[in-house]
Amino acid sequence: MTTITGIRPRTLVRASGGPRYTVALAVDALGTGLLRPFLLLYGVTVLKLSAPVTGTAMTAGVVAGLACMPAVGRWLDRGARSTVVAAAMLVRVLGVALLLAAPAGDVRLFATAALFLGIGNQAWPAAHAALVATVAHGRERDTALAGARALRNAALGVGALLATACLAGGTTALRALAVVTGLAYLAAASLAWSVHVHAQPEAAAQAGDGHDGPAPRMRTLLAANVIYVFCLNVPEIALPLVLVTQLHASPMWPAAVFVANTVLVVTLQVPVTVLMSRYSRRAVLALSGVVLAVSYLGFLAAAALGHGWAVPAVAAVSVVCTIGEIIYAGSATALVTALAPAHVLGRALARFQLSTGFGLAVSPAVITTLAPHGPAALWGSLTAATVVSAAVVAREQEEQGTRGELE
Repeated sequence: MTTITGIRPRTLVRASGGPRYTVALAVDALGTGLLRPFLLLYGVTVLKLSAPVTGTAMTAGVVAGLACMPAVGRWLDRGARSTVVAAAMLVRVLGVALLLAAPAGDVRLFATAALFLGIGNQAWPAAHAALVATVAHGRERDTALAGARALRNAALGVGALLATACLAGGTTALRALAVVTGLAYLAAASLAWSVHVHAQPEAAAQAGDGHDGPAPRMRTLLAANVIYVFCLNVPEIALPLVLVTQLHASPMWPAAVFVANTVLVVTLQVPVTVLMSRYSRRAVLALSGVVLAVSYLGFLAAAALGHGWAVPAVAAVSVVCTIGEIIYAGSATALVTALAPAHVLGRALARFQLSTGFGLAVSPAVITTLAPHGPAALWGSLTAATVVSAAVVAREQEEQGTRGELE
């Protein structure tokens, strides 16, 4: 049987929650890929809302989703696992239904739809990580989380490609995409709920969960995470902004960078995570910050090259940035699940998702504010902030030791 760097596919599927749950992940991501990139277009072209109003409603949905995370964390800490995952999918079904029901010009229904979609999108990562942490442990759990991310990126990419192909159909096609998305979320929710995974965190706390180690200084880790997650918006926001508006490259270049980023994440997430498993998770997280900082300096150097060289150089450096992103994604959530005591795992993951969501929310504004001031302002600032975050993570490694992170 074929293996992925020593991990049997059957073992990976089992550690990820089983075949039905794996299918649920793929279907859910496919639905998200169909609608998420085009939700703004839906509001503008189908509902005839202005772009500022549409964007404000979408932002409010993200913020409301983040505000719900403490409640999600408490729900998880009562032992719920597959139920929370299914709920995160079902609430998005309601969001899509409201989109379809909204008549042209109805801001309130669109905003409510964006609210439910935002809640589901923010609740899902913590719920999924808690479920995987319940059915798998140690490095098998880390690999399962990495495998789920690779699968999700692949399905998101396929969904986005299908949606792009349908855009020529205009309003009718966008409504059809919304219908398919709602059905995908409904099917995924049914599959996720059917695995019936429930935890007993109080029993685990009484018995002691030796392999998971002590709780980290979450505030420091979460503050560093806010800076780290900027890397996730580099291919989607920073590079298109730099390539098209500053280097005057064809729009095909940022599209190629985005496709390359997706392909690399899909193919390398699991192998790189397994390769890094010989080191402590915190050391790997610090390393990812170093790699990201090096890539930001690479973008700065590439932007200084003469005409004809800068654009391909930026594209080449983006590969280094993606490697940093892969190392970060394979270690950050894994570190939280490894160090949080079982009875507060849900709240720890909820706080982690809050920091991730906050970083993703503010990074577009920060990037677009810094970019007009030149490459040094953008890439220099990102480099400095990331180096400081990596140093903080590394310092915690020295002070706390690595017990529980190496298992």
